[in-house]
Amino acid sequence: MKPYKTGLVLEGGGMRGLYTIGVLDYFMDREIRADYVIGVSAGACNGASYVSGQKGRSYRINTSYLKDPRYLSLRNFLKTRSLFGMDFLFDTIPHQLDPYDYEQMFAEACQFIVGVTDVLTGKPVYFDKKDIDHHAKVLRASSSIPIFSPIVPYKGGLYLDGGTSDPIPVRKAMADGCEKVIVILTRHRGYLKPKSKYPFIYRSVFKQYPHMVRLLEERHEIYNHTLAYLESLEKEGKAVVIAPVHPIQIGRFETDFRQLKALYDLGRADAETCCKNRLEKLS
Repeated sequence: MKPYKTGLVLEGGGMRGLYTIGVLDYFMDREIRADYVIGVSAGACNGASYVSGQKGRSYRINTSYLKDPRYLSLRNFLKTRSLFGMDFLFDTIPHQLDPYDYEQMFAEACQFIVGVTDVLTGKPVYFDKKDIDHHAKVLRASSSIPIFSPIVPYKGGLYLDGGTSDPIPVRKAMADGCEKVIVILTRHRGYLKPKSKYPFIYRSVFKQYPHMVRLLEERHEIYNHTLAYLESLEKEGKAVVIAPVHPIQIGRFETDFRQLKALYDLGRADAETCCKNRLEKLS
């Protein structure tokens, strides 16, 4: 196992990821580079631009197309069973509108891991950057929210949102040899995930996949147990957590530019505070 001095762990959260983007853009301004990056869902997408060194790219993508129905709309859901326009996000944007620098991503020594959820087993599966090709199936799968996106087939497997089975993949980072980690959360400190109020929806939609149903009914426990583990790493001096102090008042499908810009600015500000007060703990 290769040892990594510092890992970067990125939670998902849809449009709450503007907070993460603010942190990562600040890191790129300061040339703070991790040896290892792992993300799920929106965290994986935002991490991709960080690994390729494309500061500002994730911010542009998440704010420039808010009024474009190809990006996020009910029309998308009616046509493709996904609120987010997956072809637009993972084909049109990276290949035409705001090109992704695959060459630089592969050239970077930084390891990059993307988590997905295996629909058949309800377990997390992880892919590294050799699987992140121009078709972006891995990133698409990791960002495919259950109920709101269709299942993504890839290399014989069936996958959905990586944040469902491993919402904050800090255990994977430590298992892969990270000595210490910086963890960026999109929920406030003190948040605990509640039990789902609508399990009957999961049972209906995923009736052919009983392990996926069980996962969706138990994911609040997985999330909260992960937070407890993360707290133990903080006490041991092995983790620094960057997270909002107060609850985020937007959901994963927010389209109000002012609120998204404010969240981005908050991420930048919290990153600056962290750099001044806490990141020396990881040196």
